[in-house]
Amino acid sequence: MNIGISVLIAVSILIFLGFGHRALDRLQLTDKTALLILVGMLVGGFLPELSFFNDFGINIGGGLIPLALVVYLLVKAEAWERGRSIIASLLTAFIIYGLMKILPVEPTYNMALDPLFVIALTAGVMGYIFGRSRRGAFIAAVMGVILNDIFAFTENMAAGAPAPIVIGGAGVFDAIVLAGILSLGMVEVFGETLERITLAGKDRKMEEENRNKDNTEGDEKND
Repeated sequence: MNIGISVLIAVSILIFLGFGHRALDRLQLTDKTALLILVGMLVGGFLPELSFFNDFGINIGGGLIPLALVVYLLVKAEAWERGRSIIASLLTAFIIYGLMKILPVEPTYNMALDPLFVIALTAGVMGYIFGRSRRGAFIAAVMGVILNDIFAFTENMAAGAPAPIVIGGAGVFDAIVLAGILSLGMVEVFGETLERITLAGKDRKMEEENRNKDNTEGDEKND
């Protein structure tokens, strides 16, 4: 959980200093609300998890608060974006679930990255690819990690070998935080770059059309 906490603290400082306004606006969050959410995740990560049936629980900071934020974003989204975000979440979760079948549970000596970091990286990238918008990317990345845990728990239950699981607990806390931040960061960097390139292309095309129109009008007057 140390990596996740460090990232949350760093992001909190950046927001406090005035960075990230555009991303927060697209998520329909104010600076104060975002800071409250981040502080809630930090504090909630150290609180006892909420336990439910059959050894199934959820961490307040790493599971409950991110899940509540996802629900809020889905409610605020338009119908088409809501549907796309749900599909993106499922696709991301299935990819992570398949990846978890290949990766070892614990890191081995010949692995450059901890398996949970690989999961976080995959969730962030897939969230960006499938979610497309800032809201969709964040939802897909976070829900991809959460749904993967639910899939694994369901599989164990069906096999008659239930294993205790805490959504957003331990290393999964880090994965959820990193995946969410990475997906937003990719949309901000790559999405903004593509948007500027597209706008620049449209501006050039409009200038050429106006120039051709002026030349045509000039030729007509000369005739």
